[in-house]
Amino acid sequence: MKLIILDRDGVINYDSDVYIKSPEEWQPIPGSLEAVARLTQSGYRIVLATNQAGLAKGLFSLEDLHQIHNKMYKQLFEVGGNIDAIFFCPHSPKDECSCRKPRPGMLQDISKRLGATLADVPFVGDSLRDLQAAITGGAKPVLVLTGNGKATLNNLEGFGDVPVYDDLATFVDELLSLVS
Repeated sequence: MKLIILDRDGVINYDSDVYIKSPEEWQPIPGSLEAVARLTQSGYRIVLATNQAGLAKGLFSLEDLHQIHNKMYKQLFEVGGNIDAIFFCPHSPKDECSCRKPRPGMLQDISKRLGATLADVPFVGDSLRDLQAAITGGAKPVLVLTGNGKATLNNLEGFGDVPVYDDLATFVDELLSLVS
């Protein structure tokens, strides 16, 4: 199975320091939806792994989150893309749960539910916690410079050779050129 795990905020859509709380606030990064569509059309299963602490903080409801994801699914469908599953952590950092990135619980759950090892699976993120979750969860960390990526780039000491791309579209271009 060809599988890719993506963070949401800062990778597919613009991030916000005050959280994405409604469908109106969810805006795709240029080229990201088309990149997901190219992955879909190349036979990849695409899974999101996203922290959503705004739920625990009462900034938006589960229904709001579903509406945000419905907007994303609709826009993806319009360009020929699909996301197979969305895994999210609804907890705040103070809850110290096992599913909140940088902890590996969400990735372990993805592996278990899909019956797949993550050893060769890219996890594309824009933050240090995404990279840490990828490493401890057994996936391959990939950094994009959108969202928090540029700030994260300055903190990669000790992470080895993490591949870095301008954005999701650039990563997908290279990935698909390697498998063609």
